[in-house]
Amino acid sequence: MPEGKNLIVGLTGGMGCGKSTAAGLFAEHGFRRHDSDQYIRDVLYRDAAIVSALAGRLGPDVLTPAGEVWRERVAAKVFGDDAALAWLEDLLHPRLLEHWRAEFAAPGAPWIVEVPLLFEKGLEIWFDFTICVTADSAQQLRRLEQRGIPPELARRRLAKQMPLARKCELADFVLLNDGTLAFLREQVDHLAGRLVAPAP
Repeated sequence: MPEGKNLIVGLTGGMGCGKSTAAGLFAEHGFRRHDSDQYIRDVLYRDAAIVSALAGRLGPDVLTPAGEVWRERVAAKVFGDDAALAWLEDLLHPRLLEHWRAEFAAPGAPWIVEVPLLFEKGLEIWFDFTICVTADSAQQLRRLEQRGIPPELARRRLAKQMPLARKCELADFVLLNDGTLAFLREQVDHLAGRLVAPAP
């Protein structure tokens, strides 16, 4: 890595595998944290042009009575319609990448960046290292159900993602999250130390 360049680490995994939990543990080690989904929810889904485009393409029922994006309805529509999903990604992803370009240029601590579709969209070129958080499928579905995502919708959304086994093959590092939080923390503690260690 060139002298003075920020370390930027991409964190991915399947839905319900614990990406956010792992990212929070990296933040405890001083990493700056960026959650791509949260940026879409909190910034892009509040952009008037995007709100208008969503209602125009997907229908006015994807907005709440207050005119805000009803994310669950957007998800229910696009994850059953490949063309609608591709359209949504084309709408959001260029704006997300523009934000990354500005954000990652700021000097400071290393970045840990949560990106659910990191490998699916060929985004690994943005990162110095990539990490995949993995868990067994039954654990994933239990966690998603606890979040209020119906099992059938959860299965449809998981089916749109690259198989976890393939993500693990592509990633530089893998974190196992089938066990306790202490077990995940132990792995993150070890890996965070390796990532920020001075080059020999």
